[in-house]
Amino acid sequence: MFMGYAYKIHNQQGVYFITCTVHQWVDVFTRSFYAAIVVSSLEYCQQNKGLDIYGWVIMSNHLHLILGCKEGNNLSDVLRDFKKYTATKIVTAIEENEKESRRNWLLWLFKEKDTIHFWQPDNHPKEVTTSEFFLQKMAYIHQNPVRAGLVDREEAWMYSSARDFYQQKGLLKLNDYDA
Repeated sequence: MFMGYAYKIHNQQGVYFITCTVHQWVDVFTRSFYAAIVVSSLEYCQQNKGLDIYGWVIMSNHLHLILGCKEGNNLSDVLRDFKKYTATKIVTAIEENEKESRRNWLLWLFKEKDTIHFWQPDNHPKEVTTSEFFLQKMAYIHQNPVRAGLVDREEAWMYSSARDFYQQKGLLKLNDYDA
């Protein structure tokens, strides 16, 4: 199978495990202000673009999501819009943040004239077609902050859906997965 074909969203109403990686793997989301932009944008996509979120985590330089779209919406389009909006919003926030000690370096990495390079272009989507695969990816997502040494319990990570699975209110509304 050609690589160009392997990593595409073929079923626009399917459920997918997706990874969005910051350009050059830069640790942008160590600042909660920038992570909050991602959360807010995901919430907007849920409310206005038919995005279904089953699981998610924001790490320092990437995010993992298990996503789908409601009938009549196109997951590829929603992801494109999400990435474009968050890229622009985060770079603008970096530009305007006088307390950002890495501002010049981050702007040098992310902005070339009027072109923004915040997210790496691919999402490596993998369609979720079984409950087993769903549970495997959900465990992977929730254990990510633990494996990175950021917390000792998955439910302690604020930027994750793990909290919802421990009867704590998470930052985003989750959809139920039906195989």
